[in-house]
Amino acid sequence: MEEILSRLTSPRQLAEMSNEQLEHLASEVRQALCDVVASRTAHFASNLGVVELCLALHRVFDFSSDRLIWDTGHQIYPHKLITGRYAEFPSIRTKGGLMGYPNPNESPYDLFMTGHAGCSVSTALGLAMGDSMLGEPERHSVAVIGDGALPSGIVFEALNNAGFLKRKLLVILNDNKMSICPRVGGLAAYLDTVRTNSWYRSVKQEMGDLIKGVPMVGESVERVLTNVKDSIKTSIHGGALFEALGVRYFGPVDGHSLPQLIRYLEMVKDADGPVLLHVFTEKGRGFKPAEADPVFFHTPAPFECDDDFVVSIKKSSTEAYTDVASRAIGNAMRADSRVSVITAAMCQGNKLEKVREEFPDQFFDVGICESHAVAFAAGQAKAGCRPIVDIYSTFLQRSYDQIFQEVALQNLPVLFMLDRAGLTGPDGPTHHGSFDLGYMRLFPNMAVMAPGDEHDLEAMVAWSLTHDGPTAIRYPKAARVRHDFPRQPMQLGKAEQVCEGSDGLLIACGTMLGEAIKAAETLRGEGLEVAVLNARFIKPLDTELILPAIESAPWTITLEENALPTGFGSAVVEAINDARAAGSLGDVGPVLRLGLPDRFVEHGDRGELFADLGIDAAGIAAACRRLAESSSKSTAPPSQVGSAASAASLG
Repeated sequence: MEEILSRLTSPRQLAEMSNEQLEHLASEVRQALCDVVASRTAHFASNLGVVELCLALHRVFDFSSDRLIWDTGHQIYPHKLITGRYAEFPSIRTKGGLMGYPNPNESPYDLFMTGHAGCSVSTALGLAMGDSMLGEPERHSVAVIGDGALPSGIVFEALNNAGFLKRKLLVILNDNKMSICPRVGGLAAYLDTVRTNSWYRSVKQEMGDLIKGVPMVGESVERVLTNVKDSIKTSIHGGALFEALGVRYFGPVDGHSLPQLIRYLEMVKDADGPVLLHVFTEKGRGFKPAEADPVFFHTPAPFECDDDFVVSIKKSSTEAYTDVASRAIGNAMRADSRVSVITAAMCQGNKLEKVREEFPDQFFDVGICESHAVAFAAGQAKAGCRPIVDIYSTFLQRSYDQIFQEVALQNLPVLFMLDRAGLTGPDGPTHHGSFDLGYMRLFPNMAVMAPGDEHDLEAMVAWSLTHDGPTAIRYPKAARVRHDFPRQPMQLGKAEQVCEGSDGLLIACGTMLGEAIKAAETLRGEGLEVAVLNARFIKPLDTELILPAIESAPWTITLEENALPTGFGSAVVEAINDARAAGSLGDVGPVLRLGLPDRFVEHGDRGELFADLGIDAAGIAAACRRLAESSSKSTAPPSQVGSAASAASLG
């Protein structure tokens, strides 16, 4: 058959295609997915699983007018391929190329930049109500949500509200028995009853055969038979869970049968009120290795393949900070049976598989329920345990109130380990951990740390589990490093000096230490002696070391891989102002803050982004030269703190 995908100019063309053409198009989409993953790390298994669902949705609806929200938008690739972005698709997840998540700046078919799970039903319901208020009730609103995201509290808040409002809304439950790892919890077991109840599935098949056997069957007949099936399924497996919320339940439907998907979507398209269509899909569908191991192939390393056989996987031999963190957690659990670790459906991402296997009674995966994870940890801590909450920085934001109310306010010894802090590279703004220093250092009782290298990370974990209060450690998605200089023991609120210098001062927060050391070495070769401090603690700040160093330096640069507003540099400037107001600090030279600017940083290789923002070693060295030159031209000693600046403003 002639190639279709490369000639597709609009998803509305799908309405004119035969089932055979749609099946061929599905094969082309899967091939395009295989091609891109052969060259770079990208979301793979989840996208393979929604190909037919994506095509069926665009066949039945016109999303140039109707509304479509993909929950946790990493399964957006097939949607991008058929909505005019085929030619750009090879650029996905590269700097300046397509984003790996929905992006309204790319296409009107992407309505929200969705990277966190659970919000699709709320936003789709909001769109439906907004359209109704503005006189466009004929628009359809569709949310596609996975079974892994379904337990998120906000989903049930939205379904409860949808049942009350009784507005037209279609929720597609994409049930593949997975989130990133296999799903967990009571709701997962509930959904499994549908898969395992052979009697109901037999009745459902017979009903389907009956519908097909009725000559010239009309829509009204099909609806009557469907209602009979609904009654049967409700009595058998508890479909009343959704019905009780006022949301009509249909399904389950084979998510890889285009004819069946299209038939059901046509049937529920104009149903009154909110509807949930339960669709079974297989994560990794159409690529045998991904079908066999969907966890590994969620975001695999680049690989070469021959048909369905993986020939070679291009793995990196370099360990990451996540490996160091996982090892430190395991060591802590061996040393103290009170230590537990709690993750939110990210066992693989946090590399906790070995911990889970060795300590099954101390490991807790709560699903995509970060608020619950934190409150759950607070309960454990109150009981006398030493819980570790291991969650990506960007996802921990979802539990902000519980960090405040259940942990910090109670002064409980919960250790927060914020993986993926800073720039996460090709995942982009939905996943960059840009804000945790700001949202964690605000809380009384909270000690906030950022390791300069793997030595610090190991020591911080061990120290935190002896501290009588809440602690937070942030670390990046980056290869681990270990610096070679005399180390100081880990103590509350204590920084350390890495090297001396009288021409300027660099205060590095976290893994910016490596860039600071490189910049100082470059400048030393040019005759500029710059001192470097490893802050270690953001809160409490080591004012005993940092403030005298700033006072004696002609100029100072603070470095952080965090948003500048309320970040580490802000903490330093606040300390300077407080000390000067108290009369304990004299005049200081300019203080320049380098970090992430007050805007959302796009996706790209982490090194490329560092260079663009001027926070790599070269950018830091250039900023030092400018400050040194400005300082040498000054005819009077500087008397005020320099204005805050992002690296982007240094040009």
